[in-house]
Amino acid sequence: MIALINRRTSSILHSKHIISLKFITTYTSKDSSFTSVTSQNEDSGLYGFKILKSAKGFRRFVDEAIERSGELVSYISESPSDVEIIRAMDEISDTVCSVVDSAELCRNTHPDREYVEEANKATMRIHEYLHFLNTNHCLYNAVLKAEQGSLDTKEAQRAAHSLRVDFEKGGIHLPADKLERVNQLNIEIAQICRQFNENIINDPGFVDIFPASRIPKRIQHLLRPIYSASKEKGFRISTDQGTLSSVLQWVSDEEVRKQSYIRGNSTPRANLVLLDKLITARHDLAQILDHKTYAEFAVHQNLSSSPEVVKSFLVEMAELVRPKADKEFNKIRDFKRERSDYKNGVLEPWDEAYFTGMMKSSAYNLDSSAISAYFPLSQCIEGLKMLVQSIGATFYSVPLAPRESWHRDVLKMALHHPEEGDLGYIYLDLYSRKGKFPGCAHFAIKGARRISETEYQLPVVALVCNFKAPPGSSVARLDHWEVETLFHEFGHALHSLLSRTDYQHFSGTRVALDLAETPSHLFEYYAWDYRVLKTFAKHYSTGEVIPEKLVESMKGARKMFAATDLQRQVLYALIDQTLFGEQPSSSGDTMSVVWDLKRQYTSWNHVEGTHWHTRFNHLLNYGAGYYSYLYAKCFAATIWEEVCMEDPLSLTTGSSIRTKFLQHGGAEDPSVLLKNLAGDQILRYHSKGGILPDLTSLCKEMEL
Repeated sequence: MIALINRRTSSILHSKHIISLKFITTYTSKDSSFTSVTSQNEDSGLYGFKILKSAKGFRRFVDEAIERSGELVSYISESPSDVEIIRAMDEISDTVCSVVDSAELCRNTHPDREYVEEANKATMRIHEYLHFLNTNHCLYNAVLKAEQGSLDTKEAQRAAHSLRVDFEKGGIHLPADKLERVNQLNIEIAQICRQFNENIINDPGFVDIFPASRIPKRIQHLLRPIYSASKEKGFRISTDQGTLSSVLQWVSDEEVRKQSYIRGNSTPRANLVLLDKLITARHDLAQILDHKTYAEFAVHQNLSSSPEVVKSFLVEMAELVRPKADKEFNKIRDFKRERSDYKNGVLEPWDEAYFTGMMKSSAYNLDSSAISAYFPLSQCIEGLKMLVQSIGATFYSVPLAPRESWHRDVLKMALHHPEEGDLGYIYLDLYSRKGKFPGCAHFAIKGARRISETEYQLPVVALVCNFKAPPGSSVARLDHWEVETLFHEFGHALHSLLSRTDYQHFSGTRVALDLAETPSHLFEYYAWDYRVLKTFAKHYSTGEVIPEKLVESMKGARKMFAATDLQRQVLYALIDQTLFGEQPSSSGDTMSVVWDLKRQYTSWNHVEGTHWHTRFNHLLNYGAGYYSYLYAKCFAATIWEEVCMEDPLSLTTGSSIRTKFLQHGGAEDPSVLLKNLAGDQILRYHSKGGILPDLTSLCKEMEL
């Protein structure tokens, strides 16, 4: 059951029909590890799990998950009713996911190496057990029986179908020799992905720059001082993604930008070979599973349904955005040539961030430090509370038990409804620290599900970011793009927290991949709307509300190169589809694929020898599915215009988003959810049978 750990696909409809669960009373867990984390417990451990009072608790966590799952497997083998089969399968999934998700969060955020190592071991052990579950014919046959039998709710029927499909994605229906090959390929793919990510972290590349004066003071704190043999001071630029972005935006010395760009986009070189291996392994896997390509295998259960539909959508978007993107390209090139040092200069990729930043500042007189002054982190958290109020709920702080937290900066909050009580819990781990997951992400800890007629397991999630306090301050002040990112991830978190599905298999973000990013893209709009910003964006020292004129200038700057940004996302999606699509008869290399697509769909130069895609880890997580970001962008644009724009913070708006969309997770057909929320016009139907987003709202917004 691949779905046991597939956190990208998820939940849906809250059925009013309550199912009687005989097996729940027969198999009552002896430990609170697998019950809902719903209240403060002085005796709890990490994430509220009693069993995780120490790092070694992960060992017992795995043991008990295997023991409990074994009981449920035995129960299923006794041929209970169809309803009870699906309930038992869902409890297995919940039990195993508790370990998988907790270990994943721990591995990425815990500052104690012992915890990280134990979480790593737990991950390996639980994945070995997952292999047993995913290849268990007793479970598969039980699911087949249930799917063809008498399930009395639409959600149960949908769960049975989804479980069967997930089993078959693992090849369980194939002859023994082919099943063994599928298992080998899945292990190989997992190992390649792990090594690919490790290479990104361990080999970020670097450039040494002398003298130190070539680096502006505003970013020197990001770099490591070095000294030459003659004692001259310089800086070592680590060309990891975050540092490289700052260098390309702020360094006026073109040679420094060029060296940094080339180095940063030429590492890790080892990932070129790994990516070739990944493409081959995924292609072989897809063909064994009776799909022409991995792209077909990856998307056939999504809204799009086929690579042909995806490709038609991406080409349509590329053609729509090209004229405006080319105008923006010409403006940047002309601006560069107006500078005294660049009279005949060619516009290069390392110029984009620097010159667009200058152009935005020149046009709108924007100062990033002046903007961030209105976004101290404490006020941004107030902004999250404001979003919650629009759905008729509140956040309140929950005291952390002695061993529940993993760092002193972590906050715990409960999402509370005045009539329904607590809806779920969220941990906020928002400050940067050494060894922590480098980006921003939403981690599930517990999915929502109905346990019995009277009990409901509340969702528990963590929102992880890496915000930094400026020198001399203990409070982070966010750049506006960081505020947008915070709201984006909070959209994912709300999707999980508001989920009210009967099955955790459908909880929260476990929806069709090309729907999953819609809530997060929708909540980005809130980060730009002055009616929202004025409720929380206040100057860290004076308390002054952010001026509307400043927000309008920020919006103007954002629009200046919006077509270029969109074109880049279309290019990424086309690269993703092409790499995992039909394989060329002669062996090609991924560098030439990237070069050809960039030349075909943009006006930007490709720098020979560079291979930025070797640290584009979305190729791993979203293989052949990166287009889903663009689907979500279109869906969100329509929802904003049709549902939110008139009054984004009204209870009517918030209630619609919650009751028609977020609370259903993956338990309802995605197209039904979208149409119920925003009307039939949000979708288009392709002649090949797949579904496309309507582009009208996005085109209007971007003036395409």
